[in-house]
Amino acid sequence: MAYSQYGSIEVVCGPMFSGKTEELIRRVKRAQIAKLRVQIFKPKIDDRYDANDVVSHSSQVVKAIPVQDSDELLGKVHDLTRVVGIDEVQFFDNKIVDIVNKLANRGFRVICAGLDLDFKGVPFGPMPELLAIADEVQKISAICTICGNAASRSHRLIQKEDADQVMVGELETYEARCRQHWFVEEIESKHFHRSGASFFN
Repeated sequence: MAYSQYGSIEVVCGPMFSGKTEELIRRVKRAQIAKLRVQIFKPKIDDRYDANDVVSHSSQVVKAIPVQDSDELLGKVHDLTRVVGIDEVQFFDNKIVDIVNKLANRGFRVICAGLDLDFKGVPFGPMPELLAIADEVQKISAICTICGNAASRSHRLIQKEDADQVMVGELETYEARCRQHWFVEEIESKHFHRSGASFFN
């Protein structure tokens, strides 16, 4: 997999329902139209719509290879591939950063799509490092389901104090929120309602 021409790293990020996967699919389909060899990978944990295919919320579909971890992904990249797409990249282990960098340095165009923040508003998994080493970053907004403004956060409808960071789900589990309404629901309800006080009093 040693090529003389350097590749690139593109990261598409944003909250739930912002169209990250749709943008990933758009980019890889354009590469396919250009007759470039493309491989798309996804974590096995993400089986919401299909165990194998990458499927957007708007029902766009592209064939993908489900993998358990970063090492398995690297082992399945073919020598003749020129474009590597990775969906839900936030679910991968931190080694994905080195692997993405290695692929780009070997001449691959690598397109990653994932959540930049988890439902607590914390940077998700390997995303901060991927964003830092990316040659191109596109951050997409969703629509806040409360006020209709641009949403940059994901609100988990199922609230538990000891909730895991990873909970794969859809409309029954998550909604997009603007900063204001995410703050009110995620912060005030957890930290101030217990004491009967309000942050806004």
